[in-house]
Amino acid sequence: MTLLDFARGPALSTALAVFAFGVLWRLVFLVLLPRVRDRSAPRASAPTAFAGMVRGFARHLWPRATFAGSSMFTTVNGYVMHLGLFIVFFGLAQHMLFLRGLFGVQWPNLPSGLISAVAVITLASLGLALGHRLASPVLRLISTFNDYFSWLVTTLPIVTGLLAVSHLWAPYETLLAVHLLSVALLLVWFPFGKLMHAFLVFVTRSQTGVRYSRRGVVT
Repeated sequence: MTLLDFARGPALSTALAVFAFGVLWRLVFLVLLPRVRDRSAPRASAPTAFAGMVRGFARHLWPRATFAGSSMFTTVNGYVMHLGLFIVFFGLAQHMLFLRGLFGVQWPNLPSGLISAVAVITLASLGLALGHRLASPVLRLISTFNDYFSWLVTTLPIVTGLLAVSHLWAPYETLLAVHLLSVALLLVWFPFGKLMHAFLVFVTRSQTGVRYSRRGVVT
């Protein structure tokens, strides 16, 4: 068995299984956590729970004016990074073929040159995010292994993917194998690190929105 056979076979299959089980496990146990019933009467002007969920999620899409100045870089760079990751993952033809094999869905892919440009911008955004964290005394103080390792496993697929499409450093088969192994590492880490926020953000912000609306918080 070659390295490429191992990467796209047992390694990726195991990583996908760990990812699916880990995400499901986190979400199920979050739903099953005991909760204290809120016995307070809602404000007369309180919207429905669904409206509160939507408002709670929407109000956190952009910082409040009071904090916009100090958090503008983090906000804008975060959008650039997340949008770039989304475009690269769902826009590349090879990724689309991979997803079609898993779920049977298909859509038009974007030009490879555009994907490469977006990947470079995304990589730069990830680098700026790390630099900002290291340069900020507060962020550096509260950062843990989880923060840095989550950054690493997010960055590696971008770097190895760019190397693979550029045919740099090693034969293409080797680069593709390394890229797939980096993706497998990301999938295994995903449910247990801070990358899980990709799912939990919808739960936490919606729950916060319901509580805000019940208490009559104006957003």
